[in-house]
Amino acid sequence: AVVQARNAAVAADGVAAQAETDNLLTGALRQVFALAEAYPDLKANENFAKLQEDLTETESLIAYSRQHYNDTVLRLNNKVQTVPSNIVASMFGFTEREYFEADGEARGPVNIEF
Repeated sequence: AVVQARNAAVAADGVAAQAETDNLLTGALRQVFALAEAYPDLKANENFAKLQEDLTETESLIAYSRQHYNDTVLRLNNKVQTVPSNIVASMFGFTEREYFEADGEARGPVNIEF
């Protein structure tokens, strides 16, 4: 399930599709960690602890990247809407872009209990 969700996320085209596949990947990872709860040896494994640390760092990077993308879209949309930059934007075919909106559950960190 994780591999399929990851492949779908990589192949997603468009902001809405990327947000949807991001949610699928998050759900698949939650299932993996829920399964790990049943295996205490796995939870104590050094590699699994490293995975947890890496996921925490990745979640922070994703949140930062999502915010950076949305800030950039805001600036672009403002330029496309305001004079005189809207004249240049229309000449070169620049249009407004949509924000990257993740659902409420996907915005927060993955809850992993060890």
